[in-house]
Amino acid sequence: MTRAELPLHRRTITVTAYDEGGGEISVEAELRDERPWEEPPGGVVHRMVLAVRVRLADMVIVAAEAGMKDFPHAECPLIAPAFDGLVGLGVAAGYNRAVQDRFRGVSGCTHLYELARALGPAVVQSAISARNRAAGPRSHDPRATAWVLNSCHIWAPDGVGLRKLDAGWIPGPGPRPVPELGTFDRP
Repeated sequence: MTRAELPLHRRTITVTAYDEGGGEISVEAELRDERPWEEPPGGVVHRMVLAVRVRLADMVIVAAEAGMKDFPHAECPLIAPAFDGLVGLGVAAGYNRAVQDRFRGVSGCTHLYELARALGPAVVQSAISARNRAAGPRSHDPRATAWVLNSCHIWAPDGVGLRKLDAGWIPGPGPRPVPELGTFDRP
């Protein structure tokens, strides 16, 4: 495969989370589309931001704000208030379907829709980080991880995550990737 020196297109999505105290986190996502070959160099076509505030106790979005910094049409920002419709959604099973139902196609903006979809898994990872930081001494009690059950093959009811917990793994800061199951001794 041959490759031209300058890419045709570059899309970057960044997501950053913050602890807001009081059992809430904020998560901000930004999408940036560039055409590196355009003049001026790195012509930005889209730069859009979607931020949510989430209550950790039930993983419900309590505030949302969409914004457009760079966009192709003067009317593009008119759709941003529609993304207030994220408020009240739980970031759990059914989140992606709800986002699709509310914002896909002509009901939203392709780029803000992509950010809303990216926010779901990022909120979950941010909540894990917030809980790990606040937890103090780590627990290997399987009930402490119940909210991640069925989120991926590791956390299937018969998955390796629960078996590692049973074998003595204590979640939290540590080596990544977590070593294989056979390396843990029972407590």
